[in-house]
Amino acid sequence: MTSEPGGASLPAGSRCESGFSATGTALLTDHYELTMLRAALHSGAAHRRSVFEVFARSLPSGRRYGVAAGQGRLLDALARFRFSDDELRFLTDTGVIDQVTLRYLESYSFGGDIWAYAEGDCYFPGSPILVVEGTFAEAVLLETLALSILNHDCAIASAASRMVTAADGRPLIEMGSRRTHERAAVASARAAYITGFGATSNLRAGCEYGLPTSGTSAHSFMLAHDDERHAFGAQLDALGTGTTLLVDTYDVARAVAAAVELAGPDLGAVRVDSGDLPVIAREVRVLLDSLGATRTRIVLTGDLDEYSIAALAATPADGYGVGTSLVTGSGAPTAALVYKLVARADDAPAGPLRPVAKRSVGKPGRGGRKWAARQLDAAGTAVAEVICDAPPEPGPAARVLLRQLVRGGEIVGREPLEAARARHRQSVAELPAHARRLSRGYAAIPTVFAPDAQENGVPPGRERADRESPGRDSPGRDGPA
Repeated sequence: MTSEPGGASLPAGSRCESGFSATGTALLTDHYELTMLRAALHSGAAHRRSVFEVFARSLPSGRRYGVAAGQGRLLDALARFRFSDDELRFLTDTGVIDQVTLRYLESYSFGGDIWAYAEGDCYFPGSPILVVEGTFAEAVLLETLALSILNHDCAIASAASRMVTAADGRPLIEMGSRRTHERAAVASARAAYITGFGATSNLRAGCEYGLPTSGTSAHSFMLAHDDERHAFGAQLDALGTGTTLLVDTYDVARAVAAAVELAGPDLGAVRVDSGDLPVIAREVRVLLDSLGATRTRIVLTGDLDEYSIAALAATPADGYGVGTSLVTGSGAPTAALVYKLVARADDAPAGPLRPVAKRSVGKPGRGGRKWAARQLDAAGTAVAEVICDAPPEPGPAARVLLRQLVRGGEIVGREPLEAARARHRQSVAELPAHARRLSRGYAAIPTVFAPDAQENGVPPGRERADRESPGRDSPGRDGPA
């Protein structure tokens, strides 16, 4: 694969190279990819033109939509998907590859095409969120890398989007670095920012992706000083009155009074990390106002998720910090995406593609290269995810979803994170109102394979909606509406 024009320039706003810059990414894969490659090189299938698709058979239980994220990170990883001499020596010495496979990998560079849903867009069961076209050999090697990045980032973004909805305009800070793998923390911060989080505590994410960073102090800082007044004074001297002071180490009311006494009415914010948050938030607001600190904000943290954030809607909180729930996907740590061969040519490299699909019980496939559009009604509201076997015509009633990321091995689809962030706002706003409910339910819109709708003589989306969705809400845990 050739490098994009301009070489390895940093993303807009970035001051650091990505985590993939120090090493190659070719061994971020499963052994079985090379098992298949080795056998396919001997059978001749390695050079057959092939199409793989990434999709989810279903959404996590009760979720109404997923969020596409990680495509930008995948492009970073793809740009460095090369086998070094040391890696090839390891693969040869351990018997993973033979000499034929070694010669192939020595010059490996992805030379095909990749299409994808744009980052920040929503997806549904069956949505072809990534399409990889190339020879079987070059495309099959990308399976593990693509799935490890997309399964993680889509899961985090999907959970983060629900938290942004629950916050209803109040700012959110991502602060889950201490609850996950060090590189997953950086990826999580990026995914959360795409969906509307305002800042991250992770400095590496700030450096690599240009994300705003934010940080207050921990209880250890308070305990390291002789008393709260000394701790507050030190922080105010170092950072100014606009800082955020942690007020729940000992007694919240005394801490708030001391904070305002030392900082004055222009204290930036106070943070509460424990206790009965709805009650404490109201008490703190009353106390701050009585002390003249009417503009001092209240930030709530402490094992929050989308449900607890929604439950705090009536409190005078001004923002939230979310950690563990965010970086673990709020109960759905993977998007359960799969990477499947859906079409291939016969032996002629330029021959026509023919659909292929497995028929495993419980995991049937649907063969053929697919395209996707979101069907919209006259008001611009999404009514169906339409999957078809030819590029759809864009128009006021259909928004085309796949965009090209790689053409002939060259990366052509990079974009700034702000574009993905704006797209996510638009994509969620486009969905029907019930999509933004937190209670368990079905996918917000049905996925319709266009021939099905045409064969039944109904507009795409109507027949499937009636047949597959007896009700918009399913029984189970009821979160806030």
